[in-house]
Amino acid sequence: MPELPEVETMARELAPRVVGRTITAFHTDWPRAIRHPDPGDFAAGVAGREVLDVARRAKWLVLSLTDDAAMIIQVKMTGQLFVVSPETGGDRHVHHVFALSDGMELRIRDTRKFGRLGLYRRNEAGRVLGADEAVELFAGHGPEPLDPSFTLAAFRKRLRARRGRLKPLLLDQSFVAGIGNIYADEALWLARLHPLRRADSLTPAAERRLYRAIRSVLIEAIERRGSSIDDYTSLDGDGQMQHHLRVYGRIGRPCHRCRRPIRRIVLGARGTHFCSWCQRLPASQRGLATATLLRSPRTGARRD
Repeated sequence: MPELPEVETMARELAPRVVGRTITAFHTDWPRAIRHPDPGDFAAGVAGREVLDVARRAKWLVLSLTDDAAMIIQVKMTGQLFVVSPETGGDRHVHHVFALSDGMELRIRDTRKFGRLGLYRRNEAGRVLGADEAVELFAGHGPEPLDPSFTLAAFRKRLRARRGRLKPLLLDQSFVAGIGNIYADEALWLARLHPLRRADSLTPAAERRLYRAIRSVLIEAIERRGSSIDDYTSLDGDGQMQHHLRVYGRIGRPCHRCRRPIRRIVLGARGTHFCSWCQRLPASQRGLATATLLRSPRTGARRD
């Protein structure tokens, strides 16, 4: 599923194509994707509203509309966005079409139909409110890792309050927003930390390495327009980060640091890629980790 860099790329490339345009009509042949309000109210609610801004929160696209509205798009595994003329040919996987005032169409193509849409209200501070408008829609999400407020001190405070293993923790959207399987693996490799290491066992130096690695990997991936693995592509075409990944998807290939083969285990039902030499566990944690490693397949072509 697209992670922070991919969704950020989509937001940046969608903005110049839709900001300042008014949505004149909406059509869908897959209304189950609309989570709020009901499909009829969604169509009526977006029609006639101008797009003021396109941003990202976690792995969601947030389109700010006039009259304090916000349209939310989650592309999930196979969602793709295109802004094209109505004459452009489509296919049976284009399920949502927004007609725009400049004569173009915003189309959402979604092969597996896992994507989600929603229309919500923004409060005076510009925050998107949930369906009941009592709490913010993203209240359960952690901080944005590239936000200026996400300092090393803030990261340490959150990290030291947790006791779980590093890989599942980085995937926990309540801890830090937007990181998924690819960039969790990449950040841990860059920080030289084993994915099974416990968060409460890190030294201050290791905490600093992980903080810097998270930000460095995400910044690089945004600069390269994300990783075009499986179905991901953005409005200006495929990203390039997939050609620069250090561990993800490189099972059996040599580590860029030590030249030993990259390993893959299954942790929390997710493929996890790492170098067992560069990313060593402290001796005190090896017993439980060994049992996990023995239960896990070590090789395979699956890219998850």
